[in-house]
Amino acid sequence: MPVRYALLLSLIVFPMSTPVVAQEGVSAEQLIAWRRHFHSNPELGNRETRTAGVIASHLRKLGLEVETEIAHTGVVALLEGGKPGPRLALRADMDALPVTEETGLPFASTQTTDFRGQKTGVMHACGHDGHMSILMGVAQSLAARRDDLAGSVLFIFQPAEEGPPQGEKGGAKLMLEEGLFERYEPDAVVGLHLLSNFSVGTVAVRAGPLMAEADRFTITVEGRQTHGSRPWNGVDPILTAARIVDGLQSIVSRRVDLTRSPAVVSVGAIKGGIRYNIIPDSVELVGTIRSFEDDVREGIYADIERIAKHTAEAHHATATVEIERPTIVTVNDPALTRKMRPSLVTALGAEQVIEAAPSTVAEDFAYFAQAIPGFYFFVGSTPVGVDLATAPTNHSPLFDIDEQSLLVGHKAMLQVSLDYLGVASSE
Repeated sequence: MPVRYALLLSLIVFPMSTPVVAQEGVSAEQLIAWRRHFHSNPELGNRETRTAGVIASHLRKLGLEVETEIAHTGVVALLEGGKPGPRLALRADMDALPVTEETGLPFASTQTTDFRGQKTGVMHACGHDGHMSILMGVAQSLAARRDDLAGSVLFIFQPAEEGPPQGEKGGAKLMLEEGLFERYEPDAVVGLHLLSNFSVGTVAVRAGPLMAEADRFTITVEGRQTHGSRPWNGVDPILTAARIVDGLQSIVSRRVDLTRSPAVVSVGAIKGGIRYNIIPDSVELVGTIRSFEDDVREGIYADIERIAKHTAEAHHATATVEIERPTIVTVNDPALTRKMRPSLVTALGAEQVIEAAPSTVAEDFAYFAQAIPGFYFFVGSTPVGVDLATAPTNHSPLFDIDEQSLLVGHKAMLQVSLDYLGVASSE
């Protein structure tokens, strides 16, 4: 079925819960239809081929120069304005998560995949479906006013923000390694994120460090397999792993100065054993480290190594530690933030623009913002009146957005773009 008919059908079958509000150059129906199409058809990192096809087709229809298959499945497009000026890059992420959706939405994902040896659902549980829709809408709005633009806009649709498959490269870092910014030479980059922490209508931003670095650690505990009825004949890696997990919790609670810098150490997966009465040979622990400062991060690395190895030794086992560093701290350029924050106020009103606290979530937008000045802001996605403390969070199987947030995100990013390029909004 051609995409345009699929999108129209999605609006007929799945009636909108939000009022239709005209946006500059794009309708609310389009934003919502795009989002629902992506939501129903999620794809994991480095595998976003169908998603990339929909995006590239839309950008070509706008008359833009489109480049595909960047960092595997990424799509970029260049819009040249009618007047000379700077080049602004706008970025949206494309990938979904290995999460089985439980929202009950009529357009909920039914996709499945094998991930780390287990069958699981695939879901846009972090709002990337909305990010793509917003940027497609902004591209359409800016293309309608290309003659007024004093400069140009580079639209970046980035794959694998949540991380590439094990053993592969991907994401923003690979796009840069492949020469994206050398080819297009943008002067600044802007991104946004739909977030359940804030009510719809609100945006949050801060200058300087905004989001943490997210490191990934793997601890492999080696014991000696034996019958569960005779544990003294072997070395129990499950008990050892449990003691290690307990010890890891003391790193942040007792050895990191949280008054100076936030940090998190969490174990997200434990894998070992296949039968109730067999103590296995080995257990694998996989977890994440979140931090904002180099010396704090290095101290955590050392503590994980020390706790894992000495705890294993105390239980007559051995432990090896591997740490990967797939992201860095996301930093909003102070000068660019001072320049662009007023655009958010213009778009939404001063009372709707709040100061964000440093967040321990991570974003590989950080690599773009390391290469050139970056500006990144959060867009509230929880319906007004819903308790933010109990609303399903990003990465939850129950996560959903109030689709009014698409309109808010579109309006905010469009205003930032127009102001950066010196164009008065027609709204």
